[in-house]
Amino acid sequence: MTVQKITLSAEIPEKLLGKRLDVILSELFKDYSRGTLQTWIKQGAVTVGQTIIQKPSQKMTHLTCIQIQAELIEQTPWQAQNIQLNIIYEDEAMLIINKPAGLVTHPAPGSPDNTLVNALLHHCPSLNELPRAGIIHRLDKDTTGLMVVPKTLSTHHFLVDQLQQRLIARHYQALVYGTIISGGTVAERVGRHPSHRTKMAVTPDGKQAVTHYRVNKRFADFTLLDLKLETGRTHQIRVHMHFIGHPIVGDQTYGQRLHTPKNCEPELAEKLRQFKRQALHAIQLTLTHPITKESMSFAAPLPHDFQTLLASVKNNQEKL
Repeated sequence: MTVQKITLSAEIPEKLLGKRLDVILSELFKDYSRGTLQTWIKQGAVTVGQTIIQKPSQKMTHLTCIQIQAELIEQTPWQAQNIQLNIIYEDEAMLIINKPAGLVTHPAPGSPDNTLVNALLHHCPSLNELPRAGIIHRLDKDTTGLMVVPKTLSTHHFLVDQLQQRLIARHYQALVYGTIISGGTVAERVGRHPSHRTKMAVTPDGKQAVTHYRVNKRFADFTLLDLKLETGRTHQIRVHMHFIGHPIVGDQTYGQRLHTPKNCEPELAEKLRQFKRQALHAIQLTLTHPITKESMSFAAPLPHDFQTLLASVKNNQEKL
């Protein structure tokens, strides 16, 4: 890891007056990601006129000079590894991938390699020039489904902005314990668990989190849900489903102890025992293309293990 001193300056152009400080910086300093610029603002590294401003959302109303004096921490380059990717769509601007279960999104102390980032760098080496190799949203290790990965800095800025404005629609399917009568919305804040630091929880001082859900199919002891994220907090769907008393089947962190429903057939009982991950899949992704500005929608079918589990539930419990 190396530390690079960064000194930047520019005048706020009239066309950007009235916009947020972080948006203005993204327009003026396109070599840096919105996240990096927001971090510098919060660190007190950004001076507007003669005033240090530490609020990224503050709107600029005067034509004045912006100066940045910051440190850029450069991580040791991640290694490209020849790991198979299931690519749904690719062009010069972005990739849409279908992530399998068991694949960690990016390197971390417990998973230094063999991650999605390592696979992406092998497929597209230029991603090494982007923050986090183009990763702008995550799926948990054992959650499957669709992710978008920008391939250039300009498309990175565009898609991050779309995420922050909640303009990228992310739809999921999950199999949960219990019978849910109707759909609804969970709008409980999600933050770090107060005593288990590797877990998240509904907490009053957490970040705003909104999950919409509707019933796709009810069974005697389970419900298949369609879910839509309005925000994208860590473990959000899993935490929210646990909070409303309907944890996701197979969830080893937020689920309940394995139990087999009354009158459960041996086949279903065995499938439940074998399913060691959360039954959660990112099934659809809808976004605006960064270059053409065309609305595009992508879908990925449930993975085989999820389909097999669901078939067993249907065979045993198709009553409602």
